[in-house]
Amino acid sequence: MTKSLATFCAAAAFLMAWEPAVAETQQPATQAGAAAEAPAPVDVAANEMEILDKEKKAIFRGEVDATRGTTNLKSDELTVTYSEVKQPDGTTKTDATDLDARGNVTITTPNETITGDWAKYNPQTDMLTVGGNVKLVQGKTVLTGNELKADLKTSKTQMTGGRVKGSFVPQ
Repeated sequence: MTKSLATFCAAAAFLMAWEPAVAETQQPATQAGAAAEAPAPVDVAANEMEILDKEKKAIFRGEVDATRGTTNLKSDELTVTYSEVKQPDGTTKTDATDLDARGNVTITTPNETITGDWAKYNPQTDMLTVGGNVKLVQGKTVLTGNELKADLKTSKTQMTGGRVKGSFVPQ
């Protein structure tokens, strides 16, 4: 279960490369003329989008549906906070610094589904936190609790709060 849950959390890192709609497209650097593979695009659909340029935030509201590859995030609202990062060649790139999903959050990968009232992801620290009536389903295995914290760098995952419950099916 731990290894598969770590795979789930790593898949959730699709949010890491998220660039809001206001970001300029950057071509990946290549070495020795070899073609670099571009990251998979993130497709976002929502009823409304607001850009708060001074605050460096993009807010998606209403039936938010974000997909990158085989990972999908749905929520009522998704706020992406971003910053301008100076590159070694002098150009600037827009990087996501925090993602905050609120309301009816569902994160789905090919192997797992996690639901909660809210989720936060910090690309700089690789920390994913999902809170409020959290439920993790992996096949016939179900875990529930108040908060799930996942360190994507170390693959450590912890479910806490109240009474943590699990239903495991032996293999």
